[in-house]
Amino acid sequence: MKLTRREAIAMGLGSTMVAMLPLRVSAGSHGAIMAFTGGVEPGEGNITLSAPEIAENGNTVPVGVDAPGAVEIMILAMGNPNPQVADFKFGPAAGAQEVSTRIRLAGTQDVVAVAKLADGSFIQTSQNVKVTIGGCGG
Repeated sequence: MKLTRREAIAMGLGSTMVAMLPLRVSAGSHGAIMAFTGGVEPGEGNITLSAPEIAENGNTVPVGVDAPGAVEIMILAMGNPNPQVADFKFGPAAGAQEVSTRIRLAGTQDVVAVAKLADGSFIQTSQNVKVTIGGCGG
């Protein structure tokens, strides 16, 4: 089989396009969760994520997480180039395992909160946030 230069360039461009698909971002997000949990699949439990349904500006999206009994909480933005947004640790003197912050979202996507409980188990929840103006250059 003879391969012309034009066909080689087309194949190279095609493989580059496939490599840039959003599936790669999703795999990175799942990898961040697996790294946080040590390979354990998180379950569902007593964790609450509060975020707006629609954010007018992706630069400052208010997010809150409440996870009673948690020793650590991680917040991820699944569609961002770097999905891990924040990681909070709670000591034994913490009055409540609750955090609130503002995050930057590149566009409409799922925001995920994963909590590590004192017994070593993991729970997670997610919420879709629609962004009208992207915060990561969009």
